[in-house]
Amino acid sequence: MKWAILGGGLTGITLARLLAEKGEEVVVLERDAEIGGLCRSRSQEGFTFDIGGSHIIFSRDQEVLSFMRDVLGDNRDERHRNTKIFYKGNFVKYPFENGLSDLPKEDCFFCINEYIRTLIAVEKGEIAPPENFREWIHYTFGRGIAELYMVPYNEKIWNYPAEKMSMHWVDGRIPRPPVEDIVKSAIGIETEGYTHQAVFSYPVHGGIEALVRAMAGPVEDAIVTGFEVMSVRPEGDRVIVSNGVESIEADRCVSTIPLQHLLPCMNDVPAACREACERLRYNSLICVCIGIEGDIPDYSWLYVPQIELGLFNRISFPSNYSKKVAPGGCSSILAEITCNEGDAISMLSDDEVVAQVVEGLVAMGLIESAERVVYHAVEREEFAYVVYDLEYLDNVEAVRTYIRDQGIDLVGRFAEFEYLNMDACIRRAFDFVKAL
Repeated sequence: MKWAILGGGLTGITLARLLAEKGEEVVVLERDAEIGGLCRSRSQEGFTFDIGGSHIIFSRDQEVLSFMRDVLGDNRDERHRNTKIFYKGNFVKYPFENGLSDLPKEDCFFCINEYIRTLIAVEKGEIAPPENFREWIHYTFGRGIAELYMVPYNEKIWNYPAEKMSMHWVDGRIPRPPVEDIVKSAIGIETEGYTHQAVFSYPVHGGIEALVRAMAGPVEDAIVTGFEVMSVRPEGDRVIVSNGVESIEADRCVSTIPLQHLLPCMNDVPAACREACERLRYNSLICVCIGIEGDIPDYSWLYVPQIELGLFNRISFPSNYSKKVAPGGCSSILAEITCNEGDAISMLSDDEVVAQVVEGLVAMGLIESAERVVYHAVEREEFAYVVYDLEYLDNVEAVRTYIRDQGIDLVGRFAEFEYLNMDACIRRAFDFVKAL
């Protein structure tokens, strides 16, 4: 059987490899000149940066984790997480609820007092179950942790009001901390959260794109780049995929590209389906790549909830993941900013974005001055994060159902329109192939 796989990102390449291992014929059709999607990396002047945001290799899913490690082989370093939240000039242990003793005493008391008050009120049934993401944060963590960190950080990264977001997606993504850990944290007893990422891997050479490249090895000859899908149409028991010049025939078609790109390629799409797709919200991403002369602090990544420090919500330190992604005597920092097409953030020039990031890094004490910057670049990705608004479930179901009824399978973050990490994208590919 011949498969046409739309998109050569992590999911598409994983699918191609797994299907080929089962003896299927595959062709991967990728719009860009290079494969990788959000897992692409850029190398320039001795620096390597992941241009779809900072990526690391970890997972609770041992099958997927072993698969990623085996694919990389010797091109893999392992690190212990050292992650902080920058709060009121201090580097607070991550996650926030595990670093309460790092807070000013008044803030620590506010957090633990409100957490306990909320816990008791919930047990007594005095607080109604939450109906949106903001209410869920207050219901789960109490007013202190919610107001000091969780709400401002999440509204910064999602670029959307928390009360307008659904809460259906949080289970499994935002763990509920054990009560004893919260209390221990407040009085200074060491606790760890998100232990599944406490130790992570990263490619020694090539950035995260090295993972996709290694995965693509057995199916390189089946990958067609520079092929922008313009139409997808069923024809009898076949499907025809065209870029307007060349047509590919296949028995089955699986899409890993955004729904917003796929739907216009299909004929006679009902108006209700098109409108549902238009209502699906997502964020774009601006990645600011900064090369630094000299050393940087030994952090893995930082979360930055304060807007006054800059638009960036997360800062990572690639040269702390691998010593081979920066020239000798240099280090690297990657800042991430979410935006939406046409908003004030998206309209900033690259120079304006770089200047603001560097100013923020100096203000946080991560670099002494702008004079230490020896390299900078800006990368922009239109599709980065799925935003779960209150209408999400109805809209996404309408679009998915129509496309699948046309015989096109959907796998991956923006094809399924789900906020999936790398390991979850690979798991979806595993499960799809196993289900065949």
